Amino acid sequence: MDQMLQHTPIKAKPAVGDGIVSENASWSFGGETAKHFEQHVSKSVPYYAAGHELVLSVSDFFVKDGSTCYELGCSTGALTRRLAQRHKRSVRWVGIDIEPNMIEQAAAYLRQQAPGVDNVQYLVDDVLQHPFESTDFVVAYYTVQFVPPRVRQQVFDRVYQALNWGGAFVLFEKVRAPDARFQDMATSLYIDYKLAQGYEPTEIIAKSRSLKGVLEPFTSAGNLDLLKRAGFVDVMTIFKHVCFEGFLCIK
Repeated sequence: MDQMLQHTPIKAKPAVGDGIVSENASWSFGGETAKHFEQHVSKSVPYYAAGHELVLSVSDFFVKDGSTCYELGCSTGALTRRLAQRHKRSVRWVGIDIEPNMIEQAAAYLRQQAPGVDNVQYLVDDVLQHPFESTDFVVAYYTVQFVPPRVRQQVFDRVYQALNWGGAFVLFEKVRAPDARFQDMATSLYIDYKLAQGYEPTEIIAKSRSLKGVLEPFTSAGNLDLLKRAGFVDVMTIFKHVCFEGFLCIK
């Protein structure tokens, strides 16, 4: 038995890049992921930082003096923090994430990078349960794609119900292509992008395998259907890059 133990190799978890490891069909934003998240996501999502800049600019049209505004799935809080820095202290920003480690990291970054900012709050909570206040602005930045499809409509419904008339929901999502030919092209282009970012082929494959059953993108039309069923009528695409899309939805 001792000899068998000595010769049994210990299989390491597959590396998906930037110090993150994950097994097949078990990607998680918990654990150690928060420590490496910002580096990883900024390389994994095309124009990630430019998308932040766009959200900041769009917020100017909707955020009012005394508003309470939300980021759903705020992760390590970078976008929430920048929105809070951009607007008056009378505007309250709430970043919500279900992963305690992400909120802990967000609070640490806030203390380190914006110690004087006191109009932002980070909460560990489920967006399906959170008691939203009336709001003028809600953003979900590559978040809803990780919500199980069976309850995804409820997220859009709750956002619509919480928004004041004239308020906005900014939704950025990875999207599936409208048919198989375009999906093959989009997948190939995205692999090329990740290779150009310095990821190894084994890391790209491991990340893709880890996301099975966890990341479930809808098509652009599928997202628009969810938004319309929630009540949104005025919806416009404000960002598009192959399989990544940003929607501006006004109540």
